[in-house]
Amino acid sequence: MTPIAVNPGALPTPRGYSHGTLAGNTLHLGGQTALDADMKIVPGGIVEQFRQAFGNVLTTLREVGGEPGDLVSVTIYLTDIPDYQAHGKEIGRVWRELAGPVYPAMAGIGCTALWQPEAMIEITGVAVIPSDRLTLRP
Repeated sequence: MTPIAVNPGALPTPRGYSHGTLAGNTLHLGGQTALDADMKIVPGGIVEQFRQAFGNVLTTLREVGGEPGDLVSVTIYLTDIPDYQAHGKEIGRVWRELAGPVYPAMAGIGCTALWQPEAMIEITGVAVIPSDRLTLRP
């Protein structure tokens, strides 16, 4: 099986990476920060950055027929864990708005910096997409 790069046109054109890699029914989702279509980190704080970064993850997932419920693992990298914790209820509301009430296995990891200096969050994940919905086949 040859892995296939998944790069939705709605996201910034990647250089040196892919937004996702499909191997069989498994989609490995590359790290997404809160970049908008103009390649700028959205302003406003951790809740807004979570919304954009997670939305970018879901855009890649949907590109191959996936749905939020197909996520089996999500890792969130944070430059300020206490800020994320302080806004946990708001972030939870955004999650439920975008993905519904189901949560996959998750981890939150503190880090000193992300690729873009103004990025506060980066989200990566893994999804397993049922064959009957998979729109891109290896």
